[in-house]
Amino acid sequence: MKRFTYRAKEQKTGKAIKGTIQAENERMAGKLLLDRGYIPDSVREEGTGLFDKASSRVSSGDRINFTRQFSTLIGAGLPVAQSLRTTAEQTESKGMKAVIEQINADVEAGRTLYEAFGKHPEVFDNVYMSLIKAGEVSGTLDESLRRIAEQEEKDEKIMKKIRGAMMYPLISLAVITLVFVYMMVEVVPEVENLYDSMNESLPVLTTILVGIKNFIMKFWWLVLIVLGGIVVGLRQFSKTTPGIRVMDNIKLNVPMFNGMFRLLYNGRFARITQILLATGVSVLDSVQIGGEATNNVVMQDIIEEAAEKIQGGKALSVTLKDKDYILPLVPNMAAVGEESGKMDEMLGKAAQVYEDELDEKVNAITTMIEPLMLLMLGGIAAVLVAGVLLPIYSLVGKIG
Repeated sequence: MKRFTYRAKEQKTGKAIKGTIQAENERMAGKLLLDRGYIPDSVREEGTGLFDKASSRVSSGDRINFTRQFSTLIGAGLPVAQSLRTTAEQTESKGMKAVIEQINADVEAGRTLYEAFGKHPEVFDNVYMSLIKAGEVSGTLDESLRRIAEQEEKDEKIMKKIRGAMMYPLISLAVITLVFVYMMVEVVPEVENLYDSMNESLPVLTTILVGIKNFIMKFWWLVLIVLGGIVVGLRQFSKTTPGIRVMDNIKLNVPMFNGMFRLLYNGRFARITQILLATGVSVLDSVQIGGEATNNVVMQDIIEEAAEKIQGGKALSVTLKDKDYILPLVPNMAAVGEESGKMDEMLGKAAQVYEDELDEKVNAITTMIEPLMLLMLGGIAAVLVAGVLLPIYSLVGKIG
């Protein structure tokens, strides 16, 4: 079912009205309006315009709020359809509201909740869908939804911390670049003019800075094209299959940040696998979906290889032991869980350890970046002082 906005007139009164309607296509939407006694002026599918697309996007926050509300209503004993309608009425996000209404229409048409949610893969990933299916089959839908919301809130909190740690050096680098460009364009030319007026030859470092300045002034358009081409090229490459693999490899191996990403992916795998096992999903499916949830193809390949061995009869602890990028606590805790019959509980403890370590790692990286940025800024300042201020002092000394 698609959602359409319409403008129409009432057949009896001629009064102009507007609103939204759900239908399979535009023609069916027009027919439904006629059946209701309206003469349609325009019928347009939502999300086809530029601003509509922007407003119809569903953020992780929208999904978390919906899951929380839906879980609460289901837990209170309300029927699924009524819970969906109530949640849709309380949702401010235009995109999320449209998704909920489409899910409700499918449920009222006789589809299972799993089938209805499955029509929106851009909003609900495999982890979400597996928990919905497990909850629906076992009759613990409210508990499954609560687990989903809690995990997504944790993920969102962790990603905000990581983005914050990555943002500081980027902003610092941008400021340093702007300062350098300003000195090249405004200050270095004055020093060059001063030396020319006194018929003095420029020092070597100042000559290099003047050369950089002349290149920037003459070929600024080329610099912008090259930089723009690099940015666009990297963005496009990072969306291709080889590009995704390269970027994921870099995350796992780049100095300073590799430990942070390894903790993130191992903790995410352990946590998602634990949640799935706790809701009754099989070990094989839990491991496979947990691998997908890491959102890193290199990690996913390692875990998928382990899943194939699990299918062949081997234990999870054995298949993950001594694997690249798999931290030791995961297979160790899995082994304890296999012996005690509490696999989900043991993986949950491993996940908690990694989540705590990740918090400390992010804080440590943020602390380390500050002096590194100061050193970089100090180095650029030293070059500018040596190339700009010292030549001026040298001229003053000669005049004196």
